[in-house]
Amino acid sequence: MSDRFRLTLAQLNPTLGDIPGNAAKARDAWDQAKSAGADMVALPEMFLSGYQTQDLVWRSAFQADLRDALDTLARDCAEGPIMGIGVPLVQDGALFNCWAILSGGKISAVIRKHHLPNTSVFDEKRLFSSGEISGPYRAGPIRIGSPICEDAWLEDVAEAQAESGAELLLVPNGSPYARARYDTRMTHMVARVVETGLPLIYLNLVGGQDDQVFDGASFVLNPGGQLALQLPAHEEALATVDFIRGLDGWRAEPGARAHLPDTWEQDYRAMVVGLGDYLRKSGFSKVVLGLSGGIDSALVAVIAADAIGAENVHCLMLPSEYTSPHSLEDAADLARRLGCKLDEISIEGPRAAVEGALGPLFAGLAPDVTEENIQSRLRGTLLMALSNKTGALLLTTGNKSELAVGYATIYGDMNGGYNPIKDLYKTRVFETCRWRNANHRDWMAGPAGEVIPPRIIDKPPSAELRADQRDDDSLPPYPELDAILEALMEQDMSVGELVAQGYDQATVKRVEHLIYISEWKRHQAAPGPRLTMRALWLDRRYPLVNRWRDTR
Repeated sequence: MSDRFRLTLAQLNPTLGDIPGNAAKARDAWDQAKSAGADMVALPEMFLSGYQTQDLVWRSAFQADLRDALDTLARDCAEGPIMGIGVPLVQDGALFNCWAILSGGKISAVIRKHHLPNTSVFDEKRLFSSGEISGPYRAGPIRIGSPICEDAWLEDVAEAQAESGAELLLVPNGSPYARARYDTRMTHMVARVVETGLPLIYLNLVGGQDDQVFDGASFVLNPGGQLALQLPAHEEALATVDFIRGLDGWRAEPGARAHLPDTWEQDYRAMVVGLGDYLRKSGFSKVVLGLSGGIDSALVAVIAADAIGAENVHCLMLPSEYTSPHSLEDAADLARRLGCKLDEISIEGPRAAVEGALGPLFAGLAPDVTEENIQSRLRGTLLMALSNKTGALLLTTGNKSELAVGYATIYGDMNGGYNPIKDLYKTRVFETCRWRNANHRDWMAGPAGEVIPPRIIDKPPSAELRADQRDDDSLPPYPELDAILEALMEQDMSVGELVAQGYDQATVKRVEHLIYISEWKRHQAAPGPRLTMRALWLDRRYPLVNRWRDTR
């Protein structure tokens, strides 16, 4: 029996529902593994279908197409490396999240996921049946145990596979990006290695799907927890690793160790990848957005340019009588630095027509936020019209702070099909702009240098919907607001705990109230890339109508 096992890891980006395309990518990885003399090629969890499927996986025709594609892959890859690939399968009358082993022209083994996550963005207990713990399967000279994703976050599956003869743990994953998530994964995987004494491969998906961005960053650990191989984050990669059997069992030979960027860069790349894949996988190649001269739309424009190139970004400036001259200048300066198209349409004519039509009904009523929202909704209408006419996807530009407290106009500035900064608090918007001005990477399609004019970053934020308006007229200063939001929404702290930390009770109660009464807006908001463990969609599910308030 050979004392060497060669494995090709395919950290690739599937498209949900593109079964032929995903199968073709798997076949190409198999071809490369065969050329490399590999004994096996491994692809991540749910690769053939794409992930996450949500209720699509319940469609019987979808299930049948997946099984046909899997059988075809098995036949086409009969002469060469074994293939391991993630796929949902119906077996024994139930639907399972599976990892299928293809060998000799057939499906030689099927591992069923045992622990089904039902927290955060995951809803697998609703979608799948739990499988019994699977034993190891043979791949050439070695016996492999494959806990699927969540199965490796708990000790029982890996322990049972090791006790039943596994000599290596290969963990296929569909783990989406969240800030500092890599360290959490590594901690759990090192624990499995220490408990079992076996080498471990962590193989993750890469790419964007709706609000989630899978960041790859796959790795190989030797017994004791020593890192033998590290694949890059947020990009596709194929790597072949050799395992050698010695007196102490199997060990991975050291390979490349990709540099993993800091949190600021990974957040930014997640936004770029999330937007780029949302466009590509939805069939869009161009975007349009309202460029106000403010910091949020500036950052969105730069993210779009980095995702698809500035020549595919169309910006529209929609001034009113309240738009300051410096906003017009700053928007033009940004477009010039970025190299994107900028057009201008005044909303004063449409605004006068709308206010004239409503005049008889508004007689005797004082002007208020209604007139401000008319401006925003006119802008939303014009932007949607341009999107419809040109086939460019409209991007919306509200940050997490604004969406949390409802400081956004439904059917106005919230119009759009995708929001790249949806999970970025305002204070992080400022720092992200500074980071992008100081950094450029090969994967950015936009220009290098100071692309965001410093005046955009430095000036006080304003919606410019009335004379001399500033955001802090209506909201606490953003550093204070974001600290309160993070405590209430990310950490589930009570009002009393925040007051005990020195925050003003009336301010905290007001922010809490704004969060709850804005839930209905967020249910209608565009999707955007998830950067934290408490993004404003599946991570945080609250009722639209809610009379409870924290009195403790």
